[in-house]
Amino acid sequence: MQVKTDASERIKDLRVEQHLTLEQLAALTELSSSAIGKYESGDSKDISAFAIVRLAEKLGVSTDYLLGVTENKNHPNTEPSALHLSDAAVDVLKTGKFNHRLLSELICHKGFRRFMLDAEIYVDRIADMRIKDMNTVLETTRQMVLQKYGEDSDDLYLQTLKAAQVQEDEYFGHLVTKALKDILRDIREEHRDDALTADDELSVAEVQERLTKVMSFEGSAEEKKVRSVLATLGIDYDKLTKEQLAAQIEILKLSKHMKSPISQRGKLRSHGKGRKKRR
Repeated sequence: MQVKTDASERIKDLRVEQHLTLEQLAALTELSSSAIGKYESGDSKDISAFAIVRLAEKLGVSTDYLLGVTENKNHPNTEPSALHLSDAAVDVLKTGKFNHRLLSELICHKGFRRFMLDAEIYVDRIADMRIKDMNTVLETTRQMVLQKYGEDSDDLYLQTLKAAQVQEDEYFGHLVTKALKDILRDIREEHRDDALTADDELSVAEVQERLTKVMSFEGSAEEKKVRSVLATLGIDYDKLTKEQLAAQIEILKLSKHMKSPISQRGKLRSHGKGRKKRR
């Protein structure tokens, strides 16, 4: 997950948020739709100052926000006191040693308030006394039964009275953990298609298909090893250029499992389709 979005992402996000097409935004800003399209795709590295000003004005944000200088779209001049944070908390936020974007999305999640309520109940021990009172009643009843009938480890009622007692630390720890995990799971799902998000695990069928293709290749043992390693990484051997293959092989040569030199002859003669017969 990226720490912050760049200008191209912000332009597109704002346009989509305001339900504008490229043509509509072009008409508002007096910029061409093709130019805006390039800005959004990141193909145009240099956006003119005029374009930035026009886009910021018509999209209702500051130029600083559009350029990624600030994360504040609607509250550019908010005083620190309005955030109700301690000096220590402000210092931590200013260090920038963590993902501020992730923190923002966590706070804005619909389940964040519930998470904070559960955390406050746990920290302030608000429900501890009620739970302890309930546990005391259950344990007292269990002890009375023990005194009257003696202990039986397999007795249903004795075990029920024991199992019904709640360990408040474990119970509320579970609630807080679950609330946070639910929030993070939703955020992770939202960023599934991000460039920095790891790909999903390969299915067994996909792995089998790739290994079968590798084993059917009519090359040397070392070439099969190269194909196998690249296949597990999702890289198609046949689509590599000679330069890309050479770079991969130089890295693989560092492995202790590659005992003999790796030949590139098959790759140089044909594009990974197997060895040709000598004439």
